[in-house]
Amino acid sequence: MADAIPGSDPITYEQRDSVALITLNRPEYRNAQNSAMTYALDDAFSRAVNDDSVRVIVLRGAGQHFCAGHDIGTPGRDAHQSFDRRAIIHWDHVDREGVDARYARESEVYLGMCRRWREIPKPVIAMVHGACIAGGLMLAWSCDFIVASDDAFFSDPVVRMGIPGVEYFAHPWMMNPRAAKEFLFTGDRFSAARAHELGMVNHVVPREQLEGTVLAIAERMAQMPAFGLALTKKAVNQAEDLQGMRVGMDSVFGLHHMAHAHNAEVGADALGGFDARAMKAR
Repeated sequence: MADAIPGSDPITYEQRDSVALITLNRPEYRNAQNSAMTYALDDAFSRAVNDDSVRVIVLRGAGQHFCAGHDIGTPGRDAHQSFDRRAIIHWDHVDREGVDARYARESEVYLGMCRRWREIPKPVIAMVHGACIAGGLMLAWSCDFIVASDDAFFSDPVVRMGIPGVEYFAHPWMMNPRAAKEFLFTGDRFSAARAHELGMVNHVVPREQLEGTVLAIAERMAQMPAFGLALTKKAVNQAEDLQGMRVGMDSVFGLHHMAHAHNAEVGADALGGFDARAMKAR
């Protein structure tokens, strides 16, 4: 049976043999990611890493979608709340103003956490179905493998807000640069098949075969030496960073916050007047 991390309904945790299944559990909001979910997810990842009986981790979403992005409009939006910091050392965003507040929060909750999860020393597979949008991409891209159902789709529409992509700006490394430009310039959805063609997704399978396929891959991985897997993961991550991934993200993170500040200066708010409903309508 799946069980919730203590005090945090947004995430459930289940173990099957040597595989931990961690589930984003806000299906009524398409698993929109608020801070409470972020820290509950971090608790779940830590639990799996510290359990020697867990060899592989699977991240999935409850309901009809993997994750529709950051929470920018549900009743559970908690951007104004304070949480104990884990990813970076910085002051709290609460009671700060403007770019100071947004930079402090997003450095921790978005960019910092995704980088922290990318370094998990065990293999992590994203099991993606339905929508994987904006902040959902960041969660999937922090994982080592992406296995998608044939009804999955991927999108980063935040350029509509005048913002150059999500905070964990991995686009040119997850697909080729020209495809990344198309992805961002148009805001279009890429199907699972297109994502597979571009190398962003490892496998695409029928929806009814998704869980079985992922668990079979996870069990194969689980047979490998744990320390060997950890070192291999570190080796590939280091190769990506030598290709500029980390410093590229740092530079784009600054542009991201320049865009927020520009929106706030010339318009109604830092999101360019968009909320979840307006983004969906566009």
